[in-house]
Amino acid sequence: MTVEIQRGRNPLRDPDDRRLNRIAGPSALVIFGVTGDLSRKKLMPAVYDLANRGLLPPGFALVGFARRDWDDEDFARVVYDAVKQHARTPFREETWKQLLQGIRFVSGEFGDAEAFQRLRDTVHALDVERGTMGNHAYYLSIPPKDFPLVAKQLKASGLVDDTAAGDSSWRRVVIEKPFGSDLQTARALNEALEVAFPADSIFRIDHYLGKETVQNIMALRFANELFEPLWNRNYVDHVQITMAEDIGVGGRAGYYDGIGAARDVIQNHLLQLLALTAMEEPISLDATHLRAEKEKVLAAVQLPADLSTATARGQYAGGWQGGEKVTGFLDEEGMDPASTTETYAAVKLEIATRRWAGVPFYLRTGKRLGRRVTEIAVVFKRAPQHLFLRNQTTEQGQNALVIRVQPDEGVTIRFGSKVPGAATEVRDVTMDFGYGHAFTESSPEAYERLILDVLLGDPPLFPRHEEVELSWRILDPIEQFWAEQGGPLEQYSPGSWGPPSADELLARDGRVWRRP
Repeated sequence: MTVEIQRGRNPLRDPDDRRLNRIAGPSALVIFGVTGDLSRKKLMPAVYDLANRGLLPPGFALVGFARRDWDDEDFARVVYDAVKQHARTPFREETWKQLLQGIRFVSGEFGDAEAFQRLRDTVHALDVERGTMGNHAYYLSIPPKDFPLVAKQLKASGLVDDTAAGDSSWRRVVIEKPFGSDLQTARALNEALEVAFPADSIFRIDHYLGKETVQNIMALRFANELFEPLWNRNYVDHVQITMAEDIGVGGRAGYYDGIGAARDVIQNHLLQLLALTAMEEPISLDATHLRAEKEKVLAAVQLPADLSTATARGQYAGGWQGGEKVTGFLDEEGMDPASTTETYAAVKLEIATRRWAGVPFYLRTGKRLGRRVTEIAVVFKRAPQHLFLRNQTTEQGQNALVIRVQPDEGVTIRFGSKVPGAATEVRDVTMDFGYGHAFTESSPEAYERLILDVLLGDPPLFPRHEEVELSWRILDPIEQFWAEQGGPLEQYSPGSWGPPSADELLARDGRVWRRP
């Protein structure tokens, strides 16, 4: 029975009964960098929401590690404030009291070996007091430059391979993007982590993969007979994948300079969305099979020969957006006025497989654009118009299936329909599915799903290092080409949809960007 509980299953119930939620087994989550925005706004509220939904064991423990001179009660107050302000589910005193019993704090620097010994003493005490059984997940909510040092300290202090709790216990590490800044640094980062953790114990969080709509891509494709027969070069004209933000870099100017839109978004979020959209059906939803299909797609991605006509980049200028005067990128506080870091990036990619040969995939991302939206648009070829005269279909565009990842999660299908009346005229109409009005239960936050998967040891939504390296193989030549071009970069107006060169990128192919 103990083994079944550790796996998060109730041995008294049918394990194939999909109505049952998976519940994490005995475990502790140690968060490094608990004073940061990510921890306060996402991680700690997600832990509470999981507990509130009954998905954490009664003895679950939450440990914070930071430089602050706090005791357990101080940290508990920080968690309480974060939960009250940012939790998705209603506050329940009963849930909070249960969670509070397992909250601990360890003060120290990353280079302080004694602090890691105190951390070891703390988690060992929790193994006894809370029954966490040596199952510890270490969440590195810290800058990537500190990953190697923390991994080394965890290894040296015995926090990784300590078998005092028994051979069946586990230790896992969770890291946030960026996973390096190019292929070389990504490999170095992976090697530093693998000094302490085996490859299958390293969980790389891409919070986009935890979103309900992203997970729905596989259900949309493979659980329905309606779409998959059309999901190929015979019917699809092109695919557009967009992640747009309507805000600037703000206080992140120092971090953002030198990274840019392509490294920040295309290398991880958008290439992951491309892989899920274009992959073949996996043998199962098991992590091994799902990752294998995604890796095949990424390995088949090809860059056009002329990157000058297949890429576009720019920086947002100052001006008015939504009735507000906004600052241009080069004028943001702390920004180098000669920076050649892009705030907008668009690329054209091709996939050399039988399914997708000749179908371009257009990826774009940017800040200070028309609105905040992330979507995947599968645009179909035009139907032969031998029945309708040209003037009868002038207002009809191409059929499209649009998967809205955020903010209004759902799916829209655009197709042509006859306009009511005596005349024969065809116009575009849409059918819309939205999570908000189709289901009574609200979608969990991405971090809820991902943290629970870490505690369960369920890795399908986490890219392994092979995927990360394949993504950098795609982006590195583009970054090198841009570096050789230098600057200054093309400017675009705030509230627009990017620089003119982005429109020209599609215009060369006789296409236009969608206006979400």
